[in-house]
Amino acid sequence: METEINTKVPRGEYPRPQFVRDSWMSLNGEWDFSFETDQFDLKIIVPYVYQSQLSGIGLNKACDVVWYRKSFVLPEEMRGERILLHFGAVDYLCKVWVNGKHMTTHEGGHISFETEITEALCEGENVITVMAEDKVKDLEMPRGKQIWKEESEGIFYTRTTGIWQSVWLEGVKSGYLDHVYITPDLDHRSADFQYEIRGVKKAQLRTQISFGGVALSDITIDAKREEGSFSVTLDQQLLSKWSFQEEMTWTPENPRLFDVVYTLIVDGEAVDRVTSYFGMRKVSVENGRFLLNNRPYYQKLLLDQGYWRKSLLTAPKDEDFVKDIELAKSMGFNGVRKHQKIEDPRFLYHADKLGFLVWGEIAAAYVYSRKYVKRITAEWIDEILRDYNHPCIVAWTPLNESWGVHNIKDNVEQQSHSAAMIYLTKSLDTTRPVISNDGWEHTCTDLLTIHDYEWRREILKERYSSVENILRSCASGRPLLANGWEYKGQPILVTEFGGISYQKDEKKGWGYSNAVSDEDFAIRYNNVISPILQSPYVQGFCYTELTDVEQEINGLLTYDRKPKISVDVIKKINEGKWDDVCKED
Repeated sequence: METEINTKVPRGEYPRPQFVRDSWMSLNGEWDFSFETDQFDLKIIVPYVYQSQLSGIGLNKACDVVWYRKSFVLPEEMRGERILLHFGAVDYLCKVWVNGKHMTTHEGGHISFETEITEALCEGENVITVMAEDKVKDLEMPRGKQIWKEESEGIFYTRTTGIWQSVWLEGVKSGYLDHVYITPDLDHRSADFQYEIRGVKKAQLRTQISFGGVALSDITIDAKREEGSFSVTLDQQLLSKWSFQEEMTWTPENPRLFDVVYTLIVDGEAVDRVTSYFGMRKVSVENGRFLLNNRPYYQKLLLDQGYWRKSLLTAPKDEDFVKDIELAKSMGFNGVRKHQKIEDPRFLYHADKLGFLVWGEIAAAYVYSRKYVKRITAEWIDEILRDYNHPCIVAWTPLNESWGVHNIKDNVEQQSHSAAMIYLTKSLDTTRPVISNDGWEHTCTDLLTIHDYEWRREILKERYSSVENILRSCASGRPLLANGWEYKGQPILVTEFGGISYQKDEKKGWGYSNAVSDEDFAIRYNNVISPILQSPYVQGFCYTELTDVEQEINGLLTYDRKPKISVDVIKKINEGKWDDVCKED
């Protein structure tokens, strides 16, 4: 499913595990670097930003422009191929040159992009130069939790400037497979494939599908255009050796994946080979219920900011993604809402493999304008298209808590933007529900989601005792629906709550309520979880939050991923077994 990990460079694993080729080279590691002008008087370790410790600089200074430079020699095995230069993410706008020739300008600080650099390359040493512009005080820019002031405060954290995900080269032939969108059809035990080819107008595309090492399908089609589609019905006789629903579908409990190998053939010669995978799973909303694979499914999620102490938005190591997922699952959670961040594809890959639900979200801007709409829409489209194939993603969240649309309650223009984001998302992906404005002031949402930081058990119990109480609660001082919009029986989930602070290391901070001991924390946690679990009208929750982040100390784990209390206690409470916790005490 992926190539051998390259351990010689930081974050040297294959960056795009959903679409794998053998011909590639990591450019992570030491780059020349400078602030404001291209003097290159410093060194930086990519993909860590200069504000982070792991970059080798660790300087939290405000700077709108930074420069990078990297020399490389193309490996012998990649010479003669078309060379694509990939960036995982560069915050926010960047320009790229190779050997002094301008290659591309890209806007959008949280999404991947690529450019072909073949014609700019020379024999021997080549030089990549990158200018990244990230205006500190630009509030029309999608920035998520990045502070626009000198120091972090409240719910906002240290800024991220410049390259913060992997940089790499990829070699392809004159004709190659650019992308394949896979849409599993669980009800018909089939999958739809929509492909895009570059460099040739006529080829054959061979697609081999296997499960558990057993070949299920081998189909070759004539690709007479650069884009096309086909469907594959899996071999029913071969499927009969498994119980399809129980043994072949993807769930957090049993994350089974189908392996795919694509071979592009031109004039009888195989010119491209790509390995991939997909999960046979279905997400739907029917009769007011959230369903996974046609069965009601209760989501127990964690709010996950995706920050680390020494590296900020970039995971220090690939294994840190795995650690976060495994810790969350050990506490009885089955997923996360990735908050104000488009996450690295490596995280989504591990969530696919380990069985972990993900709500996809985008970093918000904070001032509404036409420029804001243009910026966030473009990056949102890129996120949906890039991450479409990941089975772990079960919902999309383009807006959060009216950030960037502060007047949405009454403002028709901002309501139209919210509705447009819903329908735009559905025009690209009909397979997942879309949340219009997570937390409150919803428009045409598929799920009614609520942010509620009340900490008193009896108040929560009463609030979630009926649909009527829920709809009129205004838990955060905001109505659940924007003016002119009505509740139409959508599934109800509480997608931010809790936020109990508990200081377990030297770092002081804040939360929405405060625990003073392990026992007190467990009691407070049960007081917010149990009313939600006991409500017959709530179909899932997202607790705030997985880890402490800088001055926020309301995580179940410290910033360094140490559990604050026993993970078994958290798990029992998540299962509604408070009595078992009390017996053990």
